[in-house]
Amino acid sequence: MKRFIITTTVLLVIGTSLNVQAADIATVNGKPVKQSLLDYIIKDATAAGKRIDDSARANIIDKLITNEVIDQEAQKSGIDKQPEFQAKEELTLHELRINAYIQDYIKKNPIDDKALQAEYDNQKALFKGKEYKASHILVKTEDEAKEIIAQLAKGADFGSLAKDKSLDTGSKENGGDLGWFQPATMVKPFGDAVVKLDKGNYTLMPIQTDFGWHVIRLEDQRESQPPAFESVKEELRNSLLRQQLDKLVNGLKAKAKIVNNTTAKSVK
Repeated sequence: MKRFIITTTVLLVIGTSLNVQAADIATVNGKPVKQSLLDYIIKDATAAGKRIDDSARANIIDKLITNEVIDQEAQKSGIDKQPEFQAKEELTLHELRINAYIQDYIKKNPIDDKALQAEYDNQKALFKGKEYKASHILVKTEDEAKEIIAQLAKGADFGSLAKDKSLDTGSKENGGDLGWFQPATMVKPFGDAVVKLDKGNYTLMPIQTDFGWHVIRLEDQRESQPPAFESVKEELRNSLLRQQLDKLVNGLKAKAKIVNNTTAKSVK
């Protein structure tokens, strides 16, 4: 019911003498409150999983009537003639029409499992090669990183140093563990350093990135494994849907005669 925000509680008693037409749930100063509005709200709420009993139905009707009372008063005040209101009204109508059109388009042009499987097969190629499991300790200066390397050479525990000294709050509590990743997903100096390490070894020289100075240890490596189809199915659907809608919009713009009257103006 959030769409029907009422700032004032109004009690309205509908007498039997109002002679309400069958198609309307009420009239306010002779203007009908339509049954179709009630039907839409109940349908929308039911689709969202809400149960509409007689009490909820009565509340909806009361809010519709109250809205109509306030709306009539707003129109009398001339609020709907103000430029700011009219601009907002136009933008809102645009958005309603556009959203309805897009939802209808999606319904008529569903993305089936065959298309999803084809996209999955295409993206599996991105997982060729190796992925690495590494830990790191991030510090501000090169000297700090060199001191950590010196401590490791003397037998200090990498995970303990990470918890004590690393600036990376996302990994320090796990001993600097970054999990599995492909080198290309990391900043280049970091990724380049990882692929040169042997399992169990750490960098003997600090590695500098935009984040600071790193000491990196390679925990393990393996051939890249794509995620299971079912685990990424909805992500693939959303990706294809975005592509589909981009194609639709670009096609509509290409067919339209568009004259942008602002492009000829210089901006100072």
